[in-house]
Amino acid sequence: MKPRLSLAAVLLLGLVLPSFSAASAPKVLPPDLDAVVARVMKTFEVPGLALAVVKEGQVVLAKGYGVRKLGEPAPVDSKTLFGIASNTKVFTATALGLLVEDGKIEWDGQVTRYLPWFQMWDPYVTREMTVRDLLVHRSGLGLGAGDLLLWPESTYARREIVGRLRFIRPAASFRSAYAYDNMLYIAAGEVIEAVSGRPWEDFIRERILLKAGMSSSEPRHSADLAGRNVAIPHALLEGRPTPVGIDENDHMNPAGGILSCADDMARWMLVHLGRGRLPDGTRLFSEKTEQELTTIVTPIPIGEPAPELAAQKMNFSGYALGLRVNDYRGRKLVSHTGGLSGYVSRVALVPELGLGIAVLTNQESDEAYNSIIYAVLDQALGAPPYDWAAAYLKVRDRGRARTDEGLKAEAAKREAALPPSLPLSSYAQAYADAWYGPIDVTLDGQGASAKLVMSFAKSPGLVGDMEPWSRETFVVRWRDRSLRADAFVTFVLDPGGRIVEARLKPFSPDTDFSYDFQDLLLKPAKR
Repeated sequence: MKPRLSLAAVLLLGLVLPSFSAASAPKVLPPDLDAVVARVMKTFEVPGLALAVVKEGQVVLAKGYGVRKLGEPAPVDSKTLFGIASNTKVFTATALGLLVEDGKIEWDGQVTRYLPWFQMWDPYVTREMTVRDLLVHRSGLGLGAGDLLLWPESTYARREIVGRLRFIRPAASFRSAYAYDNMLYIAAGEVIEAVSGRPWEDFIRERILLKAGMSSSEPRHSADLAGRNVAIPHALLEGRPTPVGIDENDHMNPAGGILSCADDMARWMLVHLGRGRLPDGTRLFSEKTEQELTTIVTPIPIGEPAPELAAQKMNFSGYALGLRVNDYRGRKLVSHTGGLSGYVSRVALVPELGLGIAVLTNQESDEAYNSIIYAVLDQALGAPPYDWAAAYLKVRDRGRARTDEGLKAEAAKREAALPPSLPLSSYAQAYADAWYGPIDVTLDGQGASAKLVMSFAKSPGLVGDMEPWSRETFVVRWRDRSLRADAFVTFVLDPGGRIVEARLKPFSPDTDFSYDFQDLLLKPAKR
């Protein structure tokens, strides 16, 4: 194990944060930036936000806006920590790049060389899966497959979570299609630990965060944050931004566990725009590694943007190693987004201009960070000013209307007069899914007040009351309403009236893709 950087070295790196003069900043920042940010935050009900902008090796802006928590005065500043969620993925990819430089792994080395116990559903995929494949969302897994072992937190250990990949049926053939996943980044974290001899969190802190001068950032969700400068996450509950608890789930750290701030994200962007070079002239990683990280591996299909967002029409789009790459107004744009309960963020780099923008928020509004990102991009690219907040508001409201119409249409199809075919006690059984494991349905109460309750045995947060919908279909309303992930469960009976299986699917089309209920196939189990 290599020694940690001395405290003096860390502090020195922390001081090396050159910034533009006030006279040059307007060339990059919209002249009314503070007003733009204030309007965006009001429009999309964002309590707090951190913004970092860098250009040509200098920090143009690292600033906080709003408050850390609704109803409390503590302001967000440039050192306020936010969960950056999937913006963590490029840290994991960079860590693998460092191990490649160390000669300990190869990008195209088979995963089983480093994790002999690693298995996918298909033996061919198990044999051929490479380190690069772990990072580029082309494994054949469906969108978000396996995430129910990550969100909400399960009692499986991280290695067990990766080990259960062998039970997940693929949705596509290997390397044939793009489908975003988190599970293989967890596997990448296991590779880092197996090869380096250090847990992912320690490797990230020692080899990346401290060397890059990101001394405020934390690589784990369970970090002791008591009394620290931390933004409290907020989610829309019953239509209002509401403070929710900080997720302390360390299982998902390699896919989305880092907490960071505007100052540190500015440093991180400068490192990547400098192709691995640190402010003191030394290197965190090589130019070759930066090229690997930003070279498209998996093409992403290009759709038509909403009319209000027509300027975002792409000519190319793909996923590199922990980063998405596409074009915007004729320039290559390297970016990623992140989303957790109560936190969303985006980092966007224009390497040709040496430009980087990071927006961290404590409310779940993609529209907010995108409105600010594109306002700064347009200013830096010399494009005419455009009211992105108004455009995103129209797109959001139209999307919400579609969701409401879809839910009404689903309700209209409901045959509410048709009661369950069996007594409620017949549905109350122990079930199991080959991938997830045990799931119990129990009967709570007696007589007319009796109701079914579904409990995911390995996920303490997934306990819900089952509301009869129509015949063999129920709606599970999770008791933790901050999940916003109610689900249909439909039982299948054989000709003799016995339950042979049950399937789930999200109740609302707006349910986050990480609640992959559709991947479950429940079978009655004797336990």
